[in-house]
Amino acid sequence: MSLPTNFEELISEATSLHLYNKLILQLNKDLVLANIDLEFDEETLPTSLKLVLQETVFHLIQNKFSDYLNLLYQVDVSELKIRSLDGDDVIKLSEDVTFLILQREWQKVWYKARFS
Repeated sequence: MSLPTNFEELISEATSLHLYNKLILQLNKDLVLANIDLEFDEETLPTSLKLVLQETVFHLIQNKFSDYLNLLYQVDVSELKIRSLDGDDVIKLSEDVTFLILQREWQKVWYKARFS
């Protein structure tokens, strides 16, 4: 599996394989397990998904850092990928982390669809 390198590619692949709803369900599951008070409707548009998740990540970084770390742990985002990001601009950081979260969730959904 080659991972999508940007948000548009990820959404395009998820949509073409009819797995976008499963991506949202997987994200919702991990948000609940991380005790993050956020749930997406299955009909959420991709742009809204990205913006709301990015706002939440930004808020967690700024105000609830331990919850942010818990979310990264629950989703299982690579620590090496997180450390490689530039933390000087928190808005850019939240955008990059949002993509890494969605990328990892996509990986989970793709593997489940492919091998189960």
